[in-house]
Amino acid sequence: MTKVAVVFADGCEEVEGLSVVDTLRRLNVECDMVGLTSKKVDGDHHIELTCDKVVDDSLLDYDLVAFPGGMTGSANLRDNEKLRDLMVKRHEAGKWDAAMCAAPRALAKYGVLNDADFTCYPGIEEECKKYDSSAHFSEKITVTDKVHKIVTSRGPATAWAFSYAIAEALDVDTKALKKGMLYNYLADNIQDSL
Repeated sequence: MTKVAVVFADGCEEVEGLSVVDTLRRLNVECDMVGLTSKKVDGDHHIELTCDKVVDDSLLDYDLVAFPGGMTGSANLRDNEKLRDLMVKRHEAGKWDAAMCAAPRALAKYGVLNDADFTCYPGIEEECKKYDSSAHFSEKITVTDKVHKIVTSRGPATAWAFSYAIAEALDVDTKALKKGMLYNYLADNIQDSL
C-alpha cells in the first residue's frame, strides 16, 4: 500500500500540510502527520496540530515525504540535521519527496534539488539557488520532476494543486475526487471571479 508522510514543524502553513493529508486520505492513501520534534505542532496561524508520530527512521519507509511551507516552519525543516540526514538517504534511495511554498529551500540545502526542476514561493528561489545553483526554477503552479522524483508548488492558494500532483506522482487516480471536490469547477471558472 502507498504511504505518505507530511512533516509538520512549528510555524508551518497549516493549509498547505492539511490539504495534502485530507486529499490523500480521501483517495485512500495512507498518510501520516509527522511532527518534526513533537506530536503537538503550533502552526503559523496558531492552529494547534496533533500529529500521529514524530520524525524517526521510519521516514525512510514512506513512498513520499511532503513538506508544507511557512517561513518559520520551513526554516525549522531546513535547519534540522536529523531530518536532513533522513531526506538525503531517501533521495539516494530514489524515493519521492515534495515541498511547497518556502519549503523547497530545505530540499535545496539538503542537496536534494541538484539539477531538478522546481517551483516555490516568489523570492525563495534565490535562497534555493544559493544552496544549489544547478536547480531549475519555474513559475508554474506545480512542478513534478519525474527524473529526480520531486514535486513542488508555490504557496497557500496552490495547496490543492500540490495535493493532486503528489497523488498523481504516485500513480493514484484523482479524476473522480477532483470532480467531487469541485476542483475542476474551480480551475475552469477561476478567471471569471478575478
